[in-house]
Amino acid sequence: MSNSVENLVKDISVLTVVQLAELTKALEEKFGVSAAMSMSAAPAAASSAGAATESKEEEKSEYKVELIDSGAEKIKTIKALRKVKKDLGLTEAKAMVDSTPAVIAEGVSKADAKMIQDEMEAAGAKVRLS
Repeated sequence: MSNSVENLVKDISVLTVVQLAELTKALEEKFGVSAAMSMSAAPAAASSAGAATESKEEEKSEYKVELIDSGAEKIKTIKALRKVKKDLGLTEAKAMVDSTPAVIAEGVSKADAKMIQDEMEAAGAKVRLS
């Protein structure tokens, strides 16, 4: 660093927070720039926050649909369950409805989980997505 830059750094280091804020504002006005960190200038600072957000999104790419309560009309719930899980026979569907809470589906997409939830709730059942 040159001598003049070092002297400038020393002068700035003794300023108060209020004075630094005033200096920042004056420099922004003088040069028509912003001291706010841009996305391209701060990839390292944003990477940890971005990684946390990405992992959260990845966790929610697959859902588990759980039957919590079969509702007042079990027959409607059994029919709805067989509609969303075509591989279930009548006996298996009845057993699942009778043994709530029970997992209806695991590892399904958000759209499929929402479709199952809507179908089951239309029959009067209560469903939880997780």
